[in-house]
Amino acid sequence: MHSVNFEDTIFILNMRIRMIKDTLRLNPSPELFLEKSVDDLAFLDSVLETLAGTLVKNDSSQYNRNGEWEYISDTEWQFSQILTEFSLESSPFSMNSFPEAHKRIMVLRSHSNARRKALEENSVVTETTQTEPVVSSAELSGLLGGS
Repeated sequence: MHSVNFEDTIFILNMRIRMIKDTLRLNPSPELFLEKSVDDLAFLDSVLETLAGTLVKNDSSQYNRNGEWEYISDTEWQFSQILTEFSLESSPFSMNSFPEAHKRIMVLRSHSNARRKALEENSVVTETTQTEPVVSSAELSGLLGGS
């Protein structure tokens, strides 16, 4: 795999998560947006899998210089939250009305839970990351004018 620019990739993932979150806040037509939204979630899942795999498989000190463990952990949490929002009965894509989408969401949730566990088990906190402030995706969203 080519070298991954974690900061840019995480930023893009968080933008896409926010886009899905904004879609859920509106009243989208399931006929037009359900399949695309679930496909977007599957895409996010695959990119997170790649990033997490890269971190877990490689020398952790190589990828902890700039807080990559914290960034991906935070993004994984954001992903988990959007899966929860997607699954709520108040979602415009009610899982009772769309059982196939519900099955896909449950698979994605399983992947996310496994990644979060692997990240927790393999993360290494260094003195550098403890002393440097890290801007979470929620803080970044607030700074960029997101909700």
